[in-house]
Formats: sequence, structure tokens, C-alpha cells
Amino acid sequence: MSSLTTSMAQHLIKSVKVFLRFCRRQDDMEKDDPLWQPLTGAAERSFSAVEDLKSENETRISPKIIAQPTRGLVDEKIYIRVSNLIPNKKFTLRCLLQSEDKDLWHAYGHYISDDIGVVNVAEDVCLGGSYTGKEPNGLIWSLKPVPGSRPALRLRKQNVFIPFLLNISVHNGHINDDFKDACSLALTVMERWYIAPGVSRIEVRENGIHGTLFLPPGPGPVPGILDLWGGGGGLVEYRAALLASHGYASLALEYISTGKKSTSLNNVDLKYFEAALHFLKSHPKVSNEQIGVFGLSFGTSVALNIAANQNRISPKCLVCISGSHSVKIDGSLADVFADIEINTGKSKIDENNHVIWREFNLPRLADPSNKVKVGNIKCPLLLIAGDDDQNWIAVESAKDMENMMKAAGNEHLLTTIIYPKAGHLIEPPYSPHIRFSNYIILGEKQKVVMLWGGQTKEHSFAQEDSWEKILDFLYLHLYSSSSKL
Repeated sequence: MSSLTTSMAQHLIKSVKVFLRFCRRQDDMEKDDPLWQPLTGAAERSFSAVEDLKSENETRISPKIIAQPTRGLVDEKIYIRVSNLIPNKKFTLRCLLQSEDKDLWHAYGHYISDDIGVVNVAEDVCLGGSYTGKEPNGLIWSLKPVPGSRPALRLRKQNVFIPFLLNISVHNGHINDDFKDACSLALTVMERWYIAPGVSRIEVRENGIHGTLFLPPGPGPVPGILDLWGGGGGLVEYRAALLASHGYASLALEYISTGKKSTSLNNVDLKYFEAALHFLKSHPKVSNEQIGVFGLSFGTSVALNIAANQNRISPKCLVCISGSHSVKIDGSLADVFADIEINTGKSKIDENNHVIWREFNLPRLADPSNKVKVGNIKCPLLLIAGDDDQNWIAVESAKDMENMMKAAGNEHLLTTIIYPKAGHLIEPPYSPHIRFSNYIILGEKQKVVMLWGGQTKEHSFAQEDSWEKILDFLYLHLYSSSSKL
């Protein structure tokens, strides 16, 4: 070993020793932190690993991870490169994340360093782990709860002003799932944000509506989007924050309340959604003629009802994901859910005790009285579904809507994308695929494990590809002045 290499190794050992002394001086509360413990233990094991590397005389300098962007939006692609590794040896790259509920999620990939001791995730083939193949973003979209976690979790952002922290590490050998005794050779951290610098958040409590408005920086006016989530209820903000980061005034609307001060579903009907659209239309930073509606699951049904109702405030375009036109809103949402829940007892239960809803919804398509009159829609509609959706009849509905709109002469407004092996929860790109998760049935207040469907790799592709198409669609119809029907 050269004198320079020896000096660097000694310096690294000294630094690790200092860090360990610092670790041992931390109070008990810090040591109880689930992220602090792995880092402390990893440092101790890394000290041993560094000494081993010194004695083996197999590496000149310590491994280095470059992960970019170090701070970026969640829909940005990532670049990870590890250098200074021993050439042509097995290594495992790992991503570790702690949710706001203190649950740990991780993903890992098996790689072999090249002739100069480099692993480039964007170019190299992953041989095993949470994903396989050449997957630049596999360490994010393949995240799963670590072994021993609470069952049936779903990763969702609550406070958009706090980023997800991705701890990226590299380890000797090919490790499978259990990293308890694994030492890290190098570690770096990436910040993933749902909100860009300059985007403002405004709570909305007026005209009977409840939501959160996100405004991009600048004087405006900018196009507006009404953001509608599904039947799980609550105020979900992260997609609206991300849309605002792309230049849209986005109103995340709560219409199924879950808190103690919840608004009764008896008081929520189409007029509630019209009030939300009117709020957007009249806001001084919103271009009042450029308003779109974005719906997922039951939010799709709401969006279709709004556009087909021929009300005074018609949207400029619709984005509808994993939903159906088989839910017509004639009265209150209480009436709608009462009608749906009549048949929830006919749900299928699979061998894992997961609830499957799609089967009991199929008969709704045979009854014209259940269906929204999509032939009345007069704005462009982007319809997205996965053919392994186990929760809703999204694919069958897409085909029926196409037939209805063809008969009405407005099929030119419809763009349909069906993704093979994608499930129900098609979220912004690189979100972990959730095949099943805990769910509370609204009327019954019963907690079940709902099967959403999808295969991880194909579902993740659907999320990435659909998001690009959604942003292009919104820009064409809300920003482009030359767009014509």
C-alpha cells in the first residue's frame, strides 16, 4: 500500500473513531430513533470494514456515491454512481426511507462493479434484489416496508414542506432483505420534494368548501386545476403541490371528510364542486377560462359528473385515472355511497384475505340509469387505467365510455390509455407500488385490507409514462392558446 493510500486509510479510520465517540455520547432519546440506530451500528461495522480494506490492500481510496439531484422534485429522474470500489466484485446498493408515521421502507439492488470499480445504476444491469434489469430509478419505485413492519402499509406524504429523505448506501456482497448486520461502505442522502421553491400553500375555508390551494410563484394568472382524490376521504395535498410546482394553481379539495369536524355527506352534492370551481375561477392569480379537473378513483366519477352536467362553469379539460362513469350523482354523496354499499357484501375475498371490489361493480354498467351521460362532455378527456385494477371497473368503463361518446359524436374528445399489469393506485412517478393496503370502508367504518392490483415493474412504468402524458395534456389544453377541439 502506498504511503498516500496508507495516510488516507489512517485518516478515515481516525474520522470513524471520532464519529463513534460522538455516537456514544448521544442521549437515550437519540439512540431510540429507528434511523439513528442503523447509522450508529453501520458506523461501527464500517470501522471494521475499513480496517479490513486496509489490510487487504485491495482498494486505494474509500468508495464514493454520487446521487443526483441531491434536492429535487419527486417526479425527477435520479442518477446514482458509485466509484472507488474493488473491480469486478459483488455489491449491493440500498435505499432506506423513514415515513412520517415512523415506518421504515427500503429497496436494494445487486450489482457487479466494472473493471475500474464503478457501478452506474443508470447503465448497469441489476442482477437481483427488489428489482432487476437496467432501472435508473429502481431504488425508489421498488420501495417496500422493511421485514417486520406493520402490515399492509401505504406510503403517502402528509406534510409537503418536509421532504422524503432517501438514504443511499453501498454494501459488500449481494445481500437479500436483511441488512441488520450489514456494514455500509459509503452513504449519502437525497431529498425528494413534492413542492418546489416559491410555491405557496393557502388553506381554503369559504363558501362552504374545504381544501388547500397551492399557487406557483409569480404574479399570474396561471391555469387552475381542481384536484380530486378517491373514496378513502380526507384532505390529500401532495399531488396538488406537485402540480403547482409545474405551474398550475391547484386546489386539493376535501369532499369526504374523515376528521371530528367532518362535513356530512348529506351536505355534499354537485353544487359543492361547482363552488370549488367558482372559487378557482374567481381567484386573481388564476386564469378564469383555463380550469381543469383531475380525478382518481371516485374522484374520476365526480369529474365526469361535473363535465357532463352542463353547469355554468365547465372545465377546459379532464384527467381521469382508475375510475368509472357508472356512478351518477343526482343528489348528495350520502345517497351515492348508500347505493354503492348495498353491494359491498358481495365483495370477493382472495386467499390472503384481501378484499376485491371490482366484481360487485360490474353489473352497474348494464344499467343505463347508473351511468353518467358522457355524451354531454364538451372538453378533452384523458382517461387512464390499468388492466389489473382489482378495485374498480376502470377498463370496462373506458370501453363503454368510448362506445357512448362515439354514439354521441364526441369521441374525438377522448384519449384512452390502458396500461398492462398496472393496478388501481396510479400515482405520480416513482411512488412505491402499493398492491394492497389498509382501507376503511366509509359507511361501515370497517378496516379491511383492500387489493388494488398491479405488478411492481409494470405498474411503476405506468406511473412514470402516464405522468409525462398528463403534463403534456394539461399544457396543451390549459397553457397552449392554439389548442383546438
